[in-house]
Amino acid sequence: MLRTILLAGGVLGAALSGYLPLIYAAKKRLRPPGALDEKDFLASCIKCGQCVQVCPVQAIKLADLVDGFGVGTPHIEARTQACDFSCDAVQCILACPTGALTYEKPRFLSIRPGAPLAQKPTLLAKEHDPEPTLNLKERIGVARLTRPELCLARQGKGFKGQARGAQFQGKMRYTSIDRWKPVKVASHPYDVELCDLCVQACPIKGAISIETITAADGSQSSTPVVHEPCVGCGACEMICPTEPSSIEVIPEEGWHA
Repeated sequence: MLRTILLAGGVLGAALSGYLPLIYAAKKRLRPPGALDEKDFLASCIKCGQCVQVCPVQAIKLADLVDGFGVGTPHIEARTQACDFSCDAVQCILACPTGALTYEKPRFLSIRPGAPLAQKPTLLAKEHDPEPTLNLKERIGVARLTRPELCLARQGKGFKGQARGAQFQGKMRYTSIDRWKPVKVASHPYDVELCDLCVQACPIKGAISIETITAADGSQSSTPVVHEPCVGCGACEMICPTEPSSIEVIPEEGWHA
């Protein structure tokens, strides 16, 4: 009887596991810069992994078996490792052989509402260069303060120490250290009276700022405010010192004030 129960349980479990890809396929993934809209991206990507190989911070991963139709496709888990444009030229786009990642979307493909950028984003690391902008024309998502009650700035608190702890393996390019060499976030401690780590980490000029807001009762507080230049890279989500992150990038989100 016990053997029969175990065998029956194994068969049932194997059958139900077939539904996992369908469940996880509904989860939106943050795609690399320049990604086509999801359906077009899945149709164009050949899962070659070229974008993974050229990423200087290893931000791009390939989806595993539970991702259903998206198995083998590249995505970014921003909380673990965000794209901080350490490559300047966005090498993943240059490496893509099919146009699934592209600077210039073909005219016959649709454009997701809110995806187009008003102008090419300025990369802070290149702000003083002759050509400071990236060739991106569409965002892959938008950062949102999804947990304002956790935000240190909202609470009027500062931050001192390693943003994600000593064991965090995530990397970021700090222009003050070495423009071309990303270093571990853990090796770059912060000391600020009012937390603004999301602003400091953002690689795009004018994408996020700390601003003062006034509540209905007249009290004032500071809060991160995301602006139109946000491209959805996820650097703010990765660096946020609260757990879980106060700010997150919503994949495929269009811009709205």
